[in-house]
Amino acid sequence: MIKRNLLVVGFEISLLFSFVVGYYRGRMLIADKTCAELQVNNSSVICVCNATYCDTVTREEPHPRRFMVYTSSKAGLRFKKFTSILEVFDLLTECSTTLELEPRKRYQTIHGFGGAITDSAAINWSNLKDEELKQNLIESYCGDSGIQYNMLRVPIGGTDFSPRFYTYQDYPERDKDLSNFTLAPEDLNYKLPMIKACMKASNASIDILGSLWYPPAWMKSTKKSNGISFLEEEYYDALALYHLKFIKEYYKQGVPIWGITTTNEPLSGITKHANDNVLGWSVYGLANWIVNYLAPKIKRYDPSIKILGVDDQRFTVPLWFNAALKHVPELGRAIDGIGLHYYENELVPPEIVDRCLKNYPNLFVLSSEASIHSQTNNKVDLGSWDRAEKYIKNIIEDLNHNYTAWIDWNVCLDKMGGPVLSKTYLDSPVIVDPDAGVFYKQPLFYAMGHFSKFIPKGSKRIQSMEKYNCGDPIKHVAFSTPMNTIVVVVFNE
Repeated sequence: MIKRNLLVVGFEISLLFSFVVGYYRGRMLIADKTCAELQVNNSSVICVCNATYCDTVTREEPHPRRFMVYTSSKAGLRFKKFTSILEVFDLLTECSTTLELEPRKRYQTIHGFGGAITDSAAINWSNLKDEELKQNLIESYCGDSGIQYNMLRVPIGGTDFSPRFYTYQDYPERDKDLSNFTLAPEDLNYKLPMIKACMKASNASIDILGSLWYPPAWMKSTKKSNGISFLEEEYYDALALYHLKFIKEYYKQGVPIWGITTTNEPLSGITKHANDNVLGWSVYGLANWIVNYLAPKIKRYDPSIKILGVDDQRFTVPLWFNAALKHVPELGRAIDGIGLHYYENELVPPEIVDRCLKNYPNLFVLSSEASIHSQTNNKVDLGSWDRAEKYIKNIIEDLNHNYTAWIDWNVCLDKMGGPVLSKTYLDSPVIVDPDAGVFYKQPLFYAMGHFSKFIPKGSKRIQSMEKYNCGDPIKHVAFSTPMNTIVVVVFNE
């Protein structure tokens, strides 16, 4: 039976429910550090980490003919472990909620899960002065005792979650050779150290996805960092070079780039959101730039680097992909996949992505950004289980529609949900409080962890079908992992 308001994992089962089933010998359950609970108002609990204590979770190898369950709940469970024997049920009652798995029916291969190392996130991490406390945050995300992120998104220059407007060559202007291209102090002092700390803590490779928000102002039609604007056509090649130089500079710093997107939310650059630091594109302009400038330059340097189109909301796929293909048919061969953002997904069904990509089986799709705020209260909502539910349902939906990865936005923010230039404060899975010498793990953190911890890179989604349910349906998704286990993530509202 499945209790309400829970998450589980096993054979492995991960419960929000979620669980996992394995076929090889394991060991006795490892005693993890439990959540140091702090009850917040009428919300769920948050888990407090300091320099000497932080909760952990270790993934167990299931014993033969047994299953492992990991449960998180609104009531306060966080990766609570349970193991028992797999039993055969010959007869099911009419209302026995059942998930029927077919491991031979396989779909997409998973690339991974992760979050973004923005200026704000890295500065917040740096503000934790105790080195053990900083390491606890890194281990929580990237270590074996944490939720094991294997993907990180990093902005190419500044974003709205930066302390200032900047690019890698503000001066000299009109220099198409980018002779003064230089990484910023924000990269050298904050983002790169945090990325390297994650890489060191992880036993798996961490793939880095770079995204541009805006180029040097002198390349733009308005010569301003923000506001409605377009890239001047004379700088198309220079902007492609700008991306290439970023890739080379990060490589020199010991951080290879796995992929890049082709501009963060290009629609924002021509809409009401244009007060942020953005870049707008026309449909033809973006497709032309990708096919004739960006892709040739990047692929000549390293064909393995992935180029992801769209990098905008789900409802924009017909615009930035299908409409663009009509203008420039070569676009389907110039990119490796598309990145989609979480926002407004409730307005557009995921089937729109299936239909748009139907004739392009060579392209993959991933979620490249997600965050939550309230229209009436943009600040952090400590202990919010409702916000965790939104992530859970969206991730399960996306995975069931062939998404190969899911990347969150800021990995940590301060108690206000910043710092942020636009004052549009957001929530985050981890909230830092440097003055108190602690950070808080939100329900959002555990929601992400039920996927990132138990669905490793290389896992393949398998068919899962719900039967015999006389009540509300449960949300679920199932995978076969490279470790020869079956993982099922289940969410029961």
